[in-house]
Amino acid sequence: MKSTTARLDRFISQHSGFTIADTRILIAQKRILLDGCLADSIQQRVTEFTHVILDGKCLQDNAPVYIKLNKPKGVVSATKDKMHSTVLDIIEHPQKDHLHIVGRLDFNTTGLVVLTNDGAWSRKISLPETKLEKTYEVTLSKSLTEDYIAVFRDGIYFGYEDITTHPAHLEILSDYRARLSLIEGKYHQVKRMFGYFQNEVLALHRVSVGGISIEDVEVGEYRHITESEREIVDRQCVRSDS
Repeated sequence: MKSTTARLDRFISQHSGFTIADTRILIAQKRILLDGCLADSIQQRVTEFTHVILDGKCLQDNAPVYIKLNKPKGVVSATKDKMHSTVLDIIEHPQKDHLHIVGRLDFNTTGLVVLTNDGAWSRKISLPETKLEKTYEVTLSKSLTEDYIAVFRDGIYFGYEDITTHPAHLEILSDYRARLSLIEGKYHQVKRMFGYFQNEVLALHRVSVGGISIEDVEVGEYRHITESEREIVDRQCVRSDS
């Protein structure tokens, strides 16, 4: 999730034949454009997606990419794997080699995987403090009872980490199926929570993360995350930080 940002004078010295000291003169001579506007300070920040023009020549023209993919079972949440297909093998995109995964899923877990080249955005939505809600559909080996709802709401103690999970919302869909919403992502958390009742998770499908839903994407398919979806997530992140 690497995100790069640099002062304008350092960026110019790294991407042209001019030195750091030259940048002040270039600005005065109105020879640098940042996102279509004349540069006005050597201290302006250049991010990985700033469009930079010097003397009519483009020095950087990267575009942010935001993708949601409906991961099938048996596909690895990784960019490379010698034995199995990865989520990147499913995607056909000119910038696919620059994408990273935001919130991995286990080998046999299906559903929403988010990929982007925007390190700042992925960091923001991945931080535990952000507390973005993640929703899963779960299929179980034993029938569910109303007791589960209260226990999940109160939190379940994990002895290995010596922590109690945050309150989670459980909706029983049928005898063996439930929808679970939680704000954490502990190791195998969903399976361990149902393990409290000695109830094995047979299938796990991530439906959504914040305002990003996978319900409009077929299994094995992907599409670009819309601006409105990102705006919803950004607002949720702001509320969580406040």
